Amino acid sequence: MLSTKEKLFKACKAYLEKRINRIRLAMQDLENDLENETKSSAGDKYETGREMINLEWNKLSRQLQEFKNLENTLEMSRRSSAKNVVQLGAAVRTTTANYLISIPAGQLQVDNNTYFAIGANSPIAQLLLKKKVGEEIIFNGKKTEILEIF
Repeated sequence: MLSTKEKLFKACKAYLEKRINRIRLAMQDLENDLENETKSSAGDKYETGREMINLEWNKLSRQLQEFKNLENTLEMSRRSSAKNVVQLGAAVRTTTANYLISIPAGQLQVDNNTYFAIGANSPIAQLLLKKKVGEEIIFNGKKTEILEIF
């Protein structure tokens, strides 16, 4: 049986795979569009069409690389083992919300609890990092106590 933390990492991995697959499909569509553009166009219209397709391809390539980088960050955070201090890879329960400090994957439902997968550079993560159970932070004017780190 998977631990809550492993389920959170699995949900983050599924989030990344979904985004990466969507980008790859869009890139395949662009390849098809480029092939059709080559067969059917001539002159300036041809060049404009090709350039628009190339611009979109470059944008998607950058997005794909960003998600690949997030995969690496997720894997690094998964290997984290410290449980007494909040760091990359920590799951944190607080009096106001639950977090996974890893990648910005948004809201996740695991074991009937809501967690927010956030990147280490996010404002809330910056406040939580290096804190221990029982310590408090103030975020958006609200006092929040760390209840558990796992």
